[in-house]
Amino acid sequence: MPTQLEQARQGRVTPVMETVAGAERVSAETVRAETAAGRAVLFANPRHCVSRPAVVGRAFRAKVNANIGRSPERSSVEEEMEKMLVALAAGADAVMDLSVGPDLASLRRTLLAACPVPLGTVPIYEAFARVGNDIGRLNAGILLEVVVEQAEQGVDFMTLHAGLLRAHMPPAIRRTMGIVSRGGAILARWMAQNERENPLFDRWDDVLAICRRHDVTVSLGDGLRPGCLADASDAAQFAELDTLGTLVRRCRDAGVQVMVEGPGHIPFGQIPMNVEREQRVCDGAPFYVLGPVVTDIAPGYDHITSSIGATMAAFYGAALLCYVTPAEHLGLPTPADVRAGVVAYRIAAHAADVARGLPGAREADDAMAQARMRFDWERQFTLAIDDETARALYEKARAANRDTRPEYCSMCGKDFCAVRASRELAGK
Repeated sequence: MPTQLEQARQGRVTPVMETVAGAERVSAETVRAETAAGRAVLFANPRHCVSRPAVVGRAFRAKVNANIGRSPERSSVEEEMEKMLVALAAGADAVMDLSVGPDLASLRRTLLAACPVPLGTVPIYEAFARVGNDIGRLNAGILLEVVVEQAEQGVDFMTLHAGLLRAHMPPAIRRTMGIVSRGGAILARWMAQNERENPLFDRWDDVLAICRRHDVTVSLGDGLRPGCLADASDAAQFAELDTLGTLVRRCRDAGVQVMVEGPGHIPFGQIPMNVEREQRVCDGAPFYVLGPVVTDIAPGYDHITSSIGATMAAFYGAALLCYVTPAEHLGLPTPADVRAGVVAYRIAAHAADVARGLPGAREADDAMAQARMRFDWERQFTLAIDDETARALYEKARAANRDTRPEYCSMCGKDFCAVRASRELAGK
C-alpha cells in the first residue's frame, strides 16, 4: 500500500488527512499539499489503530510529544503504562517509548494496544539490549531486524541516528560534554571499535524499504545535539545536520515520510538561527526539537527552562516539541513529572500558535478573558490548560479566606478588585 506521502503526491486525500484537517481547521487539501511537499508528516502505520491522529508541520498547530520508558535501574510495564495515561490525559499529541532493558517487545505491545495517539521508538536501544549491551556483538543485521519487528508491531515513527558519521567524531569528542545522545553514543562507540561507518547510514536503503512498507515516519536523530550551552551551534552539530539534509532527500525519493530532530541546549538568542538553518538545509522537513534548554543551571526546573526555548522554536518554525520534565538531568521521571512536562509544553506550543495567528488559536484566550470579567469560575476551569491545578488553587485560597466570594478572589479582595471596579464603571 502506498505511504501517506506517496498518496499525497498522487493527489489523493486520505481518511487520516480528512480527520486531522477538521482538528486543525484547515482544508483536507491543505493537509494533502503540505504532506506531498514533505513539509508535514502524518504518522500512520496501518498496524496501529490511532483514534487521535496528528499532522506535524509548520502549517499546523505545534504538537507536543511525551517521552516515557523504563531504565535499567527501575520502572515496570505498570509504571510506564501509568505515565503514558497521565501524558495522554494532560494532552500529549504523541508518545515515545525510550525503554531500555530486556523484553521490550512485550512492553511495547502493551503500550501500543492502549495508545490512541502516534507512538515512536528508538530501535538502537533494543538492538543494543538484544546483544547484552556488548558493542562487539552489535551489527547492521541486528539493527535491521529490530526495525522490522518494531514496524510490524505498529510503531508509527522511529528515531534513527543515521546522520552521525565517523568524520564527525573528532570535533564531537573535543566538546565540553562530548556526545550526550544515548543512541548517538552507542553508534559512536561502535564506529570507533569497528573502524567502520555508521551501520544505519551504510544500510539506509534497506532501512527505507522497511519504513516504506509499513509507512513508518523516519525521525532523523540528532546524535550530536549539544548537551550544554558551551557546545551549542558548533561544527559537530552542523556537520551532522548537513548529513541529515541529504538523508531527508533520500527518504522523500523513497516515498518515506521524514522529520528532523533538533538541538537540546541552545542559548535563547541562537534558537531562531538554528531553526531557520534546519529549514534551509533540510528543505522544510518538519523540525522536532527537544526544548531547547536555554540555561544549564536550573536542575529541577528544566521543564520551565526548556519550555522557554520551545516557545521560541515553535514560533520560528519547529513543528513538534519534545517535552522535558522537572527530573531532566536528575533521574527517571515520575507520573507527576510527566504531567508537569506535558502541561509546560502545551503552554509553550499554545503561546507560539497564538503568536503565529493560527486559525482559532486565540479563541480560548478570548473566552477566558470574558469568563474572568464575569467571575465565571467554572468556565475558567473548563478553558484552562490545566483545569485540575487551577481549581485546586482557587479552592485552597477560598478555604483560607472565609470572606472570599465568587465575585472576587483572595488576591485583591472586594474593595481592591480592579475587575469588579471596571464592571461597576461599565454599568454606570
